[in-house]
Amino acid sequence: MEGDGSDAPVTIKNIERELICPACKELFTHPLILPCQHNICHKCVKELLLTLDDSFNDVGSDNSNQSSPRLWVTSPSLDKIDRINRPGWKRNSLPPKTTTFPCPGCEHDVDLGERGINGLFRNFTLETIVERYRQAARAATAIMCDLCKPPPQESTKSCMDCSASYCNECFKIYHPWGTIKAQHEYVGPTTNFRPKILMCPEHETERVNMYCELCRRPVCHLCKLGGGNHSNHRVTTMSSAYKTLKEKLSKDINYLIGKESQVKSQISELNLLMKETECNGERAKEDAITHFEKLFEILEERKSSVLKAIDASKKLRLDKFQTQMEEYQGLLENNGLVGYAQEVLKETDQSCFVQTAKQLHLRIQKATESLKSFRPAAQTSFEDYVINTSKQTELLGELSFFSSGIDVPEINEEQSKVYNNALINWHHPEKDTADSYVLEYRKINRDQEMLSWNEIEVCGTSKVISELESNCNYAFRVRAYKGSICSPCSRELILHTPPAPVFNFLFDEKCGYNNEHLLLNLKRDRVESRAGFNLLLAAERIQVGYYTSLDYIIGDVGITKGKHFWAFRVEPYSYLVKAGVASSDKLQEWLRSPRDAVSPRYEQDSGHDSGSEDACFDSSQRFTLVTIGMKKFFIPKSPTFNEAENRVLPMPTSIGVFLDYDKGKVGFYDMDHMKCLYERQVDCSSTMYPAFALMGSGGIQLEEPITAKYLEYEEDM
Repeated sequence: MEGDGSDAPVTIKNIERELICPACKELFTHPLILPCQHNICHKCVKELLLTLDDSFNDVGSDNSNQSSPRLWVTSPSLDKIDRINRPGWKRNSLPPKTTTFPCPGCEHDVDLGERGINGLFRNFTLETIVERYRQAARAATAIMCDLCKPPPQESTKSCMDCSASYCNECFKIYHPWGTIKAQHEYVGPTTNFRPKILMCPEHETERVNMYCELCRRPVCHLCKLGGGNHSNHRVTTMSSAYKTLKEKLSKDINYLIGKESQVKSQISELNLLMKETECNGERAKEDAITHFEKLFEILEERKSSVLKAIDASKKLRLDKFQTQMEEYQGLLENNGLVGYAQEVLKETDQSCFVQTAKQLHLRIQKATESLKSFRPAAQTSFEDYVINTSKQTELLGELSFFSSGIDVPEINEEQSKVYNNALINWHHPEKDTADSYVLEYRKINRDQEMLSWNEIEVCGTSKVISELESNCNYAFRVRAYKGSICSPCSRELILHTPPAPVFNFLFDEKCGYNNEHLLLNLKRDRVESRAGFNLLLAAERIQVGYYTSLDYIIGDVGITKGKHFWAFRVEPYSYLVKAGVASSDKLQEWLRSPRDAVSPRYEQDSGHDSGSEDACFDSSQRFTLVTIGMKKFFIPKSPTFNEAENRVLPMPTSIGVFLDYDKGKVGFYDMDHMKCLYERQVDCSSTMYPAFALMGSGGIQLEEPITAKYLEYEEDM
């Protein structure tokens, strides 16, 4: 037993690696247990969440985009339509949104649940061990009594109930024998005071007394019996869980202790492997340097040969120009040929003059003709000497380690898409041969200038890329790794990001929602129009000049400023669907009008019928709706789109809507190619809402934001 006391500080000292937060790399401070069972400081969670630029902490666009602020406004209710512009937004009016958090320990995204940080348990056991480590590290620093008059005495014990440290005298005074305080729990001097009872983070007034085997966390009776999140989960008593986990932990610890010699042997083996890796790494570097030096030698040789050829051609051309220039200089007075001819003219002997002048005249005639048709003796261009290195550059760019049979991964273009984030999927012909992948992406500027590649190591065959700029082209490619062997890069995939941050909303189940004709799912992101018996009954009014109107449904969040983008899918079987934006006052007119009371064809710009958009083109109208149906996309009639054949397009798989509130402009996009199909001005003088309408059979599905996949934890209990 003597060895236990002397070895304790050494044991505490040796476990320092287990007491370091993976985020701040310091000793844990108020550690929290993540769903993946890793620990992290409370302050680190808060700081990392603040730096995350995700769109699913709150419903709506990225709040980090300071150039695009937005005011949250709830949808207008029919009975309070006059107060449609009331400010503020109640979080409880929407279904809870989950928050994903990247664990610094395992680097996987985990789901923090609807309560976020508040739903995480504080790891008091780890906190106590950290405090013991701190005490061992500062053994020379005494903890002073909190109740002594100055100067304070060194404390001898700490009371966990009073959260204070006492010297012997003060402890006797404040914990007199025979009183309730005498029954308080006390320990050695410490500064770490934790609560004696672990309370439920979801029901703060209830203590935990059960253990959920599915979620592997303590819960209270309200979590299980009060219709809480664990009502359908299998639970056990806390004492049973304590006994089971303690037996498992003790058994595992004893097993490891019994294998101490084996562990030491494996540590020695690892040291040898590290040295071997060091040597092999240096050898691989030397081999790589040798190969590159050979390439440099070839390039230097080719460079020297090309430069010599260019210099030779340059010298030959300059010589020709020099000769031609000297000939022309001879045509000047008192120079060269002209000067010589002038001297010949001074000859008085006729026979001698004729003998010399004949040949001289021919030379003069030739110079005269060349003067009339001037032509340089050589070309100044070196186009024939331009080096084409595009093919070699491409090959050098793909220069990699010998693949040893590792196939090139292929990006799946159908399953890869971009919305609020980019989702890239790929497949590998021999999936089990690759240990990991590296996904590369970079932004392509408008002048097609390529920026440097960003790299992300991925264990699976898909990855979500966030923090991409709006309205930009991005190139993506992937390569596979097996050990130190790398495959060539895949073919690049080019994706265009939306023109603005993604605006998240759900369908409003209160404002104007007709549950007789429309069916809204529980998530409120899909609505269907039921063309049933009620529609047939309403159709009888055709005999007296009336017909059935559209059934409207709007978004539950309004827009008052900034640029926003959202997308949706229309089911191919849909007969007639209208989609776009509408102002709050226009919605007030539509939703106050008695259903089927009048024919909307005569209500100007009501939006009820295709005739509403076709009637006129008003640049200041307070709504814009396009018609979709029968697998077609109909562009509203306007001066730009007047002919019928130009206004009917194939229905895109997914349709995007871009609203620039500040400029009063709305556009409709084909999401597959991020191409604008139709754009026009709209009056944004009041709050704007996403608006939809259906007639007959049809369905609308809001595009789901791209988020990281949640981890699925294997159960080992």
